[in-house]
Amino acid sequence: MSDGLDRQSHYHAVWSEPDLIFSQTCGYPYVMELREKVRLVATPIYAFAGGEGTDRASFVIAHENHPGLTLSDFRGARAAINDWMSNSGMNLFRAAIAPLAGGKPFFGSIMVSGGHVASVDAVREGLADIASVDTVTWGLLEKHAPERLAGVRIVSETPRGPGLPFITRGTTSDVELAAIRSALMDVLADPDYKSVLDTLGLKGVAILSDGDYQRLDDLRRRADAQGYTALA
Repeated sequence: MSDGLDRQSHYHAVWSEPDLIFSQTCGYPYVMELREKVRLVATPIYAFAGGEGTDRASFVIAHENHPGLTLSDFRGARAAINDWMSNSGMNLFRAAIAPLAGGKPFFGSIMVSGGHVASVDAVREGLADIASVDTVTWGLLEKHAPERLAGVRIVSETPRGPGLPFITRGTTSDVELAAIRSALMDVLADPDYKSVLDTLGLKGVAILSDGDYQRLDDLRRRADAQGYTALA
């Protein structure tokens, strides 16, 4: 186990590490793959638009020159997602499109960009017509790299659900979990970390249950019931 931050390992592998102390995952992989394998530490509350409390939406974006004004106007368009297992990039996007699709493919094509910033780049550079982007990523770009958003606009907001949770390994004891949460709360309350928290747009955290995250799977089930089992 390393004493420092690991920036090299793929995040899917990190989430399942038996000695994991603290990480952040996406809500959709949590409900689809990680339940019973990890423990929820807390869910962040961000200062950015596109959410309230622990709930976050995605922004559906397009190039400013695209004539589409509503989601319906993008039927047959080229869509970009960051990852098929992303809640903000795929699951919430599918939930927004399902009522419009009529159980049939809605987009002309879908590209997997590999990241939310890459999806923004794809729309800005004309490689995709539309994308679904995490509102925290959008807020961070707006705050720290607004040039990356030049020429890109928000078309709509998807349904909301609980945001990206902080997690620890599934074998973490209740005592250890309490200590991790206490350390996290200490950081949030420490004025020495204010500039770091402001940079991240992190206002606080809340303790959610596994049941709270079931809402994300409910969105999947609702799309399934509408005949839209996969974003297409």
